[in-house]
Amino acid sequence: MEGVSSLDEPLKKLLGGATAKVMAEHLDLHTVGDLLHHYPRRYEERGKLTALTDLPLDEHVTVVAQVADARVLTFNNGRGKRLEVTLTDGTGRLQLVFFGHGVHKPHKELLPGRQAMFAGKVSVFNRKMQLAHPTYQLLDASDADEATEAVDAFAGRLLPIYPACKQLDSWRIAKAVDAVLPSARDAVDPLPASLREGRGFTPLPEALLKVHRPQTRTDIEDARARLKWDEAFVLQVALARRRYADTQLPAAARRPVADGLLDAFDAKLPFTLTEGQEKVSKEIFDDLATEHPMHRLLQGEVGSGKTMVALRAMLAVVDAGGQAAMLAPTEVLAQQHHRSITEMMGELAEGGMLGGSDRGTKVVLLTGSMGMAARRQALLDLVTGEAGIVIGTHALIEDKVRFHDLGLVVVDEQHRFGVEQRDALRSKGKQPPHLLVMTATPIPRTVAMTVFGDLETSVLDQLPAGRSPIASHVVPAKDKPHFLARAWERVREEVENGHQAYVVCPRIGDDAEEAGGKGGAKAKAKKAASEEDAEKRPPLAVLEIADELRKGPLAGLRVEVLHGRMHPDEKDDVMRRFAAGEVDVLVATTVIEVGVNVPNATAMVIMDADRFGVSQLHQLRGRVGRGSAPGLCLLVSEAHEASPARARLSAVAATLDGFELSRIDLEQRREGDVLGQAQSGVRSSLRMLTVIDDEEVIAAAREEAVAIVAADPELEHLPELRTVLAALLDKEREEYLDKG
Repeated sequence: MEGVSSLDEPLKKLLGGATAKVMAEHLDLHTVGDLLHHYPRRYEERGKLTALTDLPLDEHVTVVAQVADARVLTFNNGRGKRLEVTLTDGTGRLQLVFFGHGVHKPHKELLPGRQAMFAGKVSVFNRKMQLAHPTYQLLDASDADEATEAVDAFAGRLLPIYPACKQLDSWRIAKAVDAVLPSARDAVDPLPASLREGRGFTPLPEALLKVHRPQTRTDIEDARARLKWDEAFVLQVALARRRYADTQLPAAARRPVADGLLDAFDAKLPFTLTEGQEKVSKEIFDDLATEHPMHRLLQGEVGSGKTMVALRAMLAVVDAGGQAAMLAPTEVLAQQHHRSITEMMGELAEGGMLGGSDRGTKVVLLTGSMGMAARRQALLDLVTGEAGIVIGTHALIEDKVRFHDLGLVVVDEQHRFGVEQRDALRSKGKQPPHLLVMTATPIPRTVAMTVFGDLETSVLDQLPAGRSPIASHVVPAKDKPHFLARAWERVREEVENGHQAYVVCPRIGDDAEEAGGKGGAKAKAKKAASEEDAEKRPPLAVLEIADELRKGPLAGLRVEVLHGRMHPDEKDDVMRRFAAGEVDVLVATTVIEVGVNVPNATAMVIMDADRFGVSQLHQLRGRVGRGSAPGLCLLVSEAHEASPARARLSAVAATLDGFELSRIDLEQRREGDVLGQAQSGVRSSLRMLTVIDDEEVIAAAREEAVAIVAADPELEHLPELRTVLAALLDKEREEYLDKG
């Protein structure tokens, strides 16, 4: 298979060390194949200017534009010089600015009427969009310098614009692509011939050629359609093989018994389950009754009753003679789950104890910070089988922990849990246990098919009766300071009416490192652009805000703080007092994001809200309105009215539908960063596919993949597909898929 080798060549062999180093460090491109799969983000037509009106803020962009005018200004009593160039596309304008010694060359070259490609980061200065110190490439210069050659070498009229970085402009990347393009003919085609011909796809070498050097717009469409399919298909084959392998694993079937623990629990429930809970419970019980391990993802909004569904599954497993373990990402959360589960079960959680039910079982907590004696007792209860249910943090996974017969593992907030943990837990059962993963982050169907593709999905989408609506508003602190004053008045009103409030901040603020870590770079930047006052201030901090509120707008109220660096006992104490109504306002970091349940808290003010992601804001907001009184969520931001950050906040304020928001979140993050960094394996392999737009492609690829794997699980008859899979699923990604 000599073809693979030329795509495996390290880039430094073809491009020279310096360029290869930048590509490796800043763009994660190491081999010829990596660069061939670094596709253009878009294409500009030569002679046609880029629309300057809708450039994204804070992003590295490349534009083709015309110089409208240029002038040199002095400041600092004539000691400093700056060149301001105005670009136009006929509709909008964009300001360029060069400082100091960087003024001379552009001043000679960027003459009115000249056309060029410009690359830099878009910022706002004095309410105008600008690029500071952009690199540029003249498109109509007569002197044949190396850069002009690079631009002239582009086929046809379409200039490919590559995802670039500060250290390497799009046109230099284009030049590097020219050097590796001949290797495209060695690309191994993963699609089975019948599938490729059946769907009329362009062969892979041709698709690579067309995507980098298209002659026409149709070339681009053909190439993209083909390359998208490859990505979706190879990934879905990997996931289909995972699911197939799981169906081959043995597991003990766990069927609930009549008149057992589950029936006793259901009989004492003060309410009936929602239709959704009934439906999802049935899906889970059907899975538990089979001889191979369940792998199910249970997604539901905050407060949709996931814990109730999971608890009933755990009780059914205990009825069937097994044990169930629930894994939480933090100690605070584990303790909360333990508290709420023992409360829900009542005397059924006191099996073997005085006053406990004879049908009951023991529910134990196991965390890292427990005292020795309590820990020893918990471990003993697990190994003898006395404890049917254990709730804990990853302390559950340690070698010392032995189970009598582990039948079900419930993982709360999956993407905080690594691969190794899931495997380590699996190995604790006599046979692989059944697995239920819960998440409160609503995940669109396509993402579920891609990122959680080895899990079957159940969705709880109704809120239980008695939950109140939450009103959300954006508070533009910079444009309208009186809005912020009114926000604190609203918090006071809620407290006066007997309720409580949260104030959330992005950082803690007790740490020189935290504020100063980025300081060095900031000072340098400040020096370079001495009269640029558009310095971003550091994010607001819990300790500072709490202090200001106690002295100012919330003076006289009981204001406490909660953050991740406090001692666990201290955290617990604050949470307990807040839950008991002894604290009016809790100023916290996102430690409250998951699982904190205080029905009397009705208001939340999120400071610097633009520094949080859409789904995180949605999660945080879910902490209020948990009782019968309506909730209020205020999103405080200094972001510019026209910025993407403000658009995000308006979207969060406009809807309470988590699935709708997760869609918006994805559309804004575009670049395949589907669920944060945890998805590195899949992210690095998704270059062309946008999970949100390509639902049909993903669904079709999944169908084909399932059929192919069912017919030939080892892919014996498809050596090319096997080769490509092996390359995609190097160890790390294989594990990533493992953790789902």
